[in-house]
Amino acid sequence: MTPFPAVSTAPVAGIGVRAAQALTAELARRNEAGSALVVGADHSTAVVAAAVEALLPNDRLTLVAGERSTADLLRDHIAGLGSWVADRVTILDSLDDAEPADVVIVGEPLTGTAEEARAQLDALSKYLADGAVVTVATPAVPGQTGGAAAELFRQSALFGVGSDLVVRNNPPVRVHKLRFSTAATATAGALAPAYRPSSVPVTRGMHIDSNGVAAAAIALGLAAVARAARPQSSLWLIPALAAAPIAAFFRDPEREVPADPRAIVAASDGRVLSVEHVTEERFGGDFLRIAVFLSVLDVHVNRVPVAGRVTDYFVEEGGYANAMTAAAEHNVAAYTVLDTEHGTVVVAQRTGLIARRIVQRTPIGTLVARGERMGLIRFGSRTDVYLPAGKATPLVTVNDKVIGASSVIARWH
Repeated sequence: MTPFPAVSTAPVAGIGVRAAQALTAELARRNEAGSALVVGADHSTAVVAAAVEALLPNDRLTLVAGERSTADLLRDHIAGLGSWVADRVTILDSLDDAEPADVVIVGEPLTGTAEEARAQLDALSKYLADGAVVTVATPAVPGQTGGAAAELFRQSALFGVGSDLVVRNNPPVRVHKLRFSTAATATAGALAPAYRPSSVPVTRGMHIDSNGVAAAAIALGLAAVARAARPQSSLWLIPALAAAPIAAFFRDPEREVPADPRAIVAASDGRVLSVEHVTEERFGGDFLRIAVFLSVLDVHVNRVPVAGRVTDYFVEEGGYANAMTAAAEHNVAAYTVLDTEHGTVVVAQRTGLIARRIVQRTPIGTLVARGERMGLIRFGSRTDVYLPAGKATPLVTVNDKVIGASSVIARWH
């Protein structure tokens, strides 16, 4: 019998609703039949609830109890959810009896030494189907993880396909997603955009990126310090009033992605600067390039234009010319290269006159869905989408206004 997980005696973090959503995101985003295995499952936690909620009619979910539950308690809990759930969930007394799954979820935060964390990941390897993802959380508070956190960061550098810090958890945790074998590119076409806790919900249809929350908090902190240092002065109003527009710059609205599988969507909001054919030896030939300029008033969260697998990511140094000018070709730019069913597609995030920071959140090896959030550029910039020449027809012209993830900028032949 293989017990799991063998945690240390250090304090154990809990898994709240948002952390559970991050842990089970890879299961929730699958739009076709798949299988999931939750090890260290606790009948009373949000992880089991989130995994059950993510089930589709043809999915299979297997639960193996952890130290805080038993197989009998899990069976009683699942039976109480009705026959629809019970028919799709299997409860095992031992991990030894589990079959390989598409998604393996560790239901309890990983703590202990680096060696213990490595041994636990090794023990899970035989339960991973080809291209499977294992998701695991570790406390993001110093002193609560032993060497487990450092080991998971090391594993993420080698095999990571996503890492989410969930601050709204007690205590905060970091969720790591690891893929130890290459996933088929075609699988990306059946995925929904990934859930990312870096996008903080404000209303049902509007989010604020975590960068905006942090920037607004800094502005309010400066206002508080200024008010305390000089109570007779009104200077504190400057950073206080700046907090709202700073947060608004990082707004991240929900978007409806077109259902047409041949549609290629805009990587950002903005105005089309150019639609042209270019030769790019870096990417292996001729491309149709569609460039979009983002003003400071546009939404700056970038989206993936097509489904695929991230095969490369690199940054080229350069200047900070106005993104609307030809000189912007030589600005600092981050290139995300995708392998798709139609060939190589590249998204370039370019800095501008004001923009000085590029954020990219899709590591090499990640499967990305069309319209999925991939990062952002701060304060005015430009995004270029490179499509294989001769395989897509552009549907926009210069000066057209586009909306990221919703506007169709081209269509595959």
